[in-house]
Amino acid sequence: MRCHLNALEIAHTIVNSLEQKKGEDILLLDLRGIASFTDYFVICTGTSDRMLDALVEAVLKDVRKQHHKKGQPEGTSMEGWVVIDYGNVVVHIFSPDQRAYYDLESLWHEGKVLLHLQ
Repeated sequence: MRCHLNALEIAHTIVNSLEQKKGEDILLLDLRGIASFTDYFVICTGTSDRMLDALVEAVLKDVRKQHHKKGQPEGTSMEGWVVIDYGNVVVHIFSPDQRAYYDLESLWHEGKVLLHLQ
């Protein structure tokens, strides 16, 4: 139970961090019982390379500061998709085009939407 609560706390820290940096269309999905590799997805859109970089840096800094967990981003802002894997929480930060192309919300439609900030 504690592991689930800690993962949810991390997810909320990530959502708050993205919201403070003006991330758009932030979605927190509960994938417990659906995905074997994680419990939660946090999905967010940034409107420029610079914004994507700022969102990634804010998440890395806030999770490290509040939860003492280091994340290793995969992908680059120029590619339009950066993933940060914290184990039980996976963060996807997209450009608008890449988010529409990969459409993770449809792919993981069985997940429960815990929070959606538009």
